[in-house]
Amino acid sequence: MKRYLALDIGRKKTGIAVTDTSRIIASALTTVPTFELEQYLKDYFTKNEVEKIIVGMPVQMNNTASESVKYIEPVLNRLKKVFKNMTFIEVDERFTSKMAFQTMIDVGIKKEKRKDKTTVDKISATIILQSFLEKEKYNL
Repeated sequence: MKRYLALDIGRKKTGIAVTDTSRIIASALTTVPTFELEQYLKDYFTKNEVEKIIVGMPVQMNNTASESVKYIEPVLNRLKKVFKNMTFIEVDERFTSKMAFQTMIDVGIKKEKRKDKTTVDKISATIILQSFLEKEKYNL
């Protein structure tokens, strides 16, 4: 099977996570500067088969788009043009940064390392992807 890949697109950095080939487990892959994301994905796709890209979209509590969507949409629209044969799925990423931060505390990552936003971005992408896998598994 082809992998799924998740993006937690930010203004400056994008967290990336990927599934195993059986699409059972999501794992943090990397964090790249958002302006380098397109090239990173081109390189990644030459070496790995990916079926879907899951993109976290920030939503407010009233289910309206968050302020940061205005930074994400241009990046996402560009990726959709470049990778025309790829399936993009937008999902609610509400609370993933908070969940990522709490996960770092729970596993004992030291306070200094928790300040490194790249770690939060990777973990957020992993949470987005694992949540998508669970919903897909149970057809929710």
